[in-house]
Amino acid sequence: MTTLVLDGGLSTHLEALGADLRDELWSARLLLEDPGLIRRVHADYFAAGADVATTASYQASIPGFQRRGLSLSQAERLIARSVELAVQARDEAGGGLVAASVGPYGAYLANGAEYTGDYDLDEDGLFAWHLPRWEILAAAGADLLACETIPSLVEARALARLLAATPEVKAWVSFSCRDAGHLNDGTPVAEAAAVFAGDPRVVAVGANCTAPRHMPGLIAGLSGGLPVVVYPNSGETWDAEHRRWLGLADPVEFGQAAKEWRQAGASLIGGCCRTTPEHITQIRAHLS
Repeated sequence: MTTLVLDGGLSTHLEALGADLRDELWSARLLLEDPGLIRRVHADYFAAGADVATTASYQASIPGFQRRGLSLSQAERLIARSVELAVQARDEAGGGLVAASVGPYGAYLANGAEYTGDYDLDEDGLFAWHLPRWEILAAAGADLLACETIPSLVEARALARLLAATPEVKAWVSFSCRDAGHLNDGTPVAEAAAVFAGDPRVVAVGANCTAPRHMPGLIAGLSGGLPVVVYPNSGETWDAEHRRWLGLADPVEFGQAAKEWRQAGASLIGGCCRTTPEHITQIRAHLS
């Protein structure tokens, strides 16, 4: 089975390089202020052994940029730039894929709703909210879209409708999960994945921004249908009250776990929050 190694935490490496991301736009702010640093992060992940660069569009949205005072055309340009930066790094590395990040509605809310699925929009509202950014990313030159950190069944259904409306697009869909069997809104992961069953444009379904210990159970619940994508957090926990990460995560142990995830059935493997180029180096080493 061919395994693709994904990149690690974009914002984590940006912060390690000195970026201050204490902002509701998070890493998307650097699309405006320091795009060269984003390109460097993509390059570092390719150098660490990643096959795929995930763009800095997770937190980027037209209403989010407009809330900051940018015009519609400026917001659209920044979203497209996220793909251009990853493509530049990919080409400089001599190969690889670019996955345009489609972050959840909760990322725009900037209130942690991607970890609960507690939204104020229904399926129609989510479809309408995602559509403008979706169209920009679909036309920007990425190899596929990465629909990631999706916490709820209703948002999964909205994304399935977007895929149906853009037949030329390929995507993976990755859920944020509260345990080894359920999305953060409580939906069984197999039920959420079934929304995309039979769609040839969906290259994988899986989980991200979820504790590593839940990956074996989630892979077991997803295996047998579409290919499985997993890129969990480092294993640390977020202290929302004090806005800090607690605990430690060892890259070597993460790489060893990645080998187990592949043996369990995952074929796209990387890292999410708090993972670094060293984590990706260890994944590559253990999967080689």
